[in-house]
Amino acid sequence: MARQTKERILEVSLAMFNARGEPNVTTNHIADELDISPGNLYYHFRNKENIVEHIFARYETRMDQALLLPDGRLPNLEDVWLQLHLVFECMWDYRFLYRDLIDILSRNRKLKVHFARILNRAASAVTDVLGGLAKAGVIRATSDEIRATGENVLLVTTFWLNFSAVRAMRGESARTTSARAGDAQSMPEQEDLTQGIYQVMLLIAPFLRDAERLHLNTLAQAYKR
Repeated sequence: MARQTKERILEVSLAMFNARGEPNVTTNHIADELDISPGNLYYHFRNKENIVEHIFARYETRMDQALLLPDGRLPNLEDVWLQLHLVFECMWDYRFLYRDLIDILSRNRKLKVHFARILNRAASAVTDVLGGLAKAGVIRATSDEIRATGENVLLVTTFWLNFSAVRAMRGESARTTSARAGDAQSMPEQEDLTQGIYQVMLLIAPFLRDAERLHLNTLAQAYKR
């Protein structure tokens, strides 16, 4: 029963963080949503930061899996599509981390160190994939171009959700800060992820050989709006 309660706390907390933004959710809000006492919640987690750390650990494990490269062979374009899908889906399921990234990392040094590790691993994975595509003859790029393109891929991927959210605000009528707090519409819709994948894939398009570029354009048709 204690394990079930702990799981429910993490599941509900993640849903509330995603919907309202982590800074706008307190332990009392979580306890009320679960219909348990604050004391019961504190029996499992000493504070909200402890809840965030447990959720982050799950995010980190899943992201590590998403960044795994093909084993025993060189990558191809389908591998890149799949890896991007896995990464963006992970980002969506834990989108509160990206929505409030600077705030969360500035408060918790442990998470700051772990997120830096994730970025470093992601940078290595992107460089390895692009290098593998070059070895396979799928792309033509120098080592400097591979490094710079890898940085651009990491940049666009990491901040795509926030970029989409800001872009979605264009044309909206002015609202007060209090009205915005916890507004789920301040994050993009899940469909925006496919556009993000498309944008990232286009970063490598200029380096593709003619046949592979045609293949990419064919695959990309499903992602165009």
